[in-house]
Amino acid sequence: MEQTLLELAYKAADDKRAEDIVVLDMKGVSLIADYFLICHGNSDKQVQAIARELKDTAEENGHTVRRLEGFDQARWILVDLGDVVAHVFHKDERGYYNLERLWGDASLVEVEQS
Repeated sequence: MEQTLLELAYKAADDKRAEDIVVLDMKGVSLIADYFLICHGNSDKQVQAIARELKDTAEENGHTVRRLEGFDQARWILVDLGDVVAHVFHKDERGYYNLERLWGDASLVEVEQS
């Protein structure tokens, strides 16, 4: 069974011990992407490891990474995978930006782990 891009991204973040992984269904809310995956890490190194795993997993499965921003600072790394945009925060920044509240119109998505 081929995993969807969302499932691949979720697993990649989970594999690097990303915390509090939330997926928002952005269809009808934003033209940017179908889904936002939001998570955080507890250190610069972990944040970078999560983002790197997202990028590598997507590429290994034939998906194009459109943009990767904020990697060097490791405070908020945006990984644009097309239909899925991942926001990997440092734990100190996540509450400040509070994307879940900002995009409050979007519904939460449960991702099945296989």
